[in-house]
Amino acid sequence: MSLTTALKPPAELGGGRRFFLVGYLPAFASLVFLLLLVWAGARGWAAPAAGGLHFSRAWTTIAEMRIGEVLLVILSVTLTAVLLQPLQLALVRVMEGTGQAWPGSRMATNRQRRRRQRLMDAARLPQNDPSALTPERVQRAGEAGRWVRQNFALPDHVIRPTALGNVLAAMEDGAGRAYGLDATVAWPRLYPVLGADVRALVDERRDGLDSAARMSAVMMVTAVTSAVLLARTSWWLALALIPLGLSLLAYRGAVHAALAYGELVHVAFDLHRFALIKALCLEPPTSQAAERTLNSELSDFWRQGLPIDPARDYTHGGSTP
Repeated sequence: MSLTTALKPPAELGGGRRFFLVGYLPAFASLVFLLLLVWAGARGWAAPAAGGLHFSRAWTTIAEMRIGEVLLVILSVTLTAVLLQPLQLALVRVMEGTGQAWPGSRMATNRQRRRRQRLMDAARLPQNDPSALTPERVQRAGEAGRWVRQNFALPDHVIRPTALGNVLAAMEDGAGRAYGLDATVAWPRLYPVLGADVRALVDERRDGLDSAARMSAVMMVTAVTSAVLLARTSWWLALALIPLGLSLLAYRGAVHAALAYGELVHVAFDLHRFALIKALCLEPPTSQAAERTLNSELSDFWRQGLPIDPARDYTHGGSTP
């Protein structure tokens, strides 16, 4: 099971604010940029308009648009956003680097593996030289260790070829691990019992991740399309760098949004895992070892259908610890 399919809130299904940020805004920005190029005289492989591009012509076209034409543009953007909405999870998976391998993925994975190793080396403190344990060295090591935990999963085989994929893999691998829970199967059951405030924060941060990922992908497609439209316009071809730059910037934003989302998923497991046990009507554990045993049984049951210890008692009341 993929992290992006398991660790997703019900807000994935829609919502006005989410639809605008994730679906409508990237499609609108792309269409407006491409229309401006076309109205300015970009014609792809056909001969360019006399004198090159004329953006004054584009502004004139915009000013002279009729209501029906404006509504047609709005309808086109809305239809595109609606059609792309079900593909959001597949899009994030592609940006994670999961699924079908793409050319260069092995090289990219090795580069990410070397990056993780550098961070792990920086997180190690010298064991045989106490004089080297200065406060600054300890602080740098702690910071490097934190970056390893946030940006990479522990198992080596889980390393993915992209920074976004590794951040999400770290969340999948680390959230709930200390309590014996498998995040990918526990999260869909934990999310409904979260408090309203925590759920709202989770939804907000997931929307930020998805909107940045969609903007990055749409702007990359826009850059390629722009390059085709501007192929025979000499130095005007440099305009394709605008959506390309926006795509790269949005990707970095998606990585940071994934870090923020992962942090909140960890918090949700820390604070609400006993609410999940209460919702399952199971007797709350009274020790850390008992909690890990119970959660491991639940994770195995949800993941593989393995039976839970039949001697466990149900409880139908009481308060959440």
